[in-house]
Amino acid sequence: QVRLVESGGGLVQAGESLTLSCATSGFPLINYHIAWFRQVPGKEREFVAASSRPGSSSFYAESVKGRFTISRNNSKKMAYLQMNSLKPEDTGLYYCASSTVALSGIRQAEMYRHWGQGTQVTVSS
Repeated sequence: QVRLVESGGGLVQAGESLTLSCATSGFPLINYHIAWFRQVPGKEREFVAASSRPGSSSFYAESVKGRFTISRNNSKKMAYLQMNSLKPEDTGLYYCASSTVALSGIRQAEMYRHWGQGTQVTVSS
């Protein structure tokens, strides 16, 4: 059974850091892209970052480039999102997701079949 479980969210002040973790099981992470998306109520799920299989390239939304870093440990079946210099607009429910989509679709939420339940990140000003 495919599972993705996020953790590490919380309430922080602007400028602080958080690291999110995504524990995966039921599939060989090394063969999958892994991505982070976020969503706030009333808005569509937004791409944040992705790591292409087996970890050769990283992709970022312009809004987080230079502040967030995605990483993965295929042997431990874990993915991470290091978030620095957090801003109030980074607030949202953060999801990890896995896919084997072509690289051209790696930023598109509809291309991801398996999702975690999300972890809440709240950044106060």
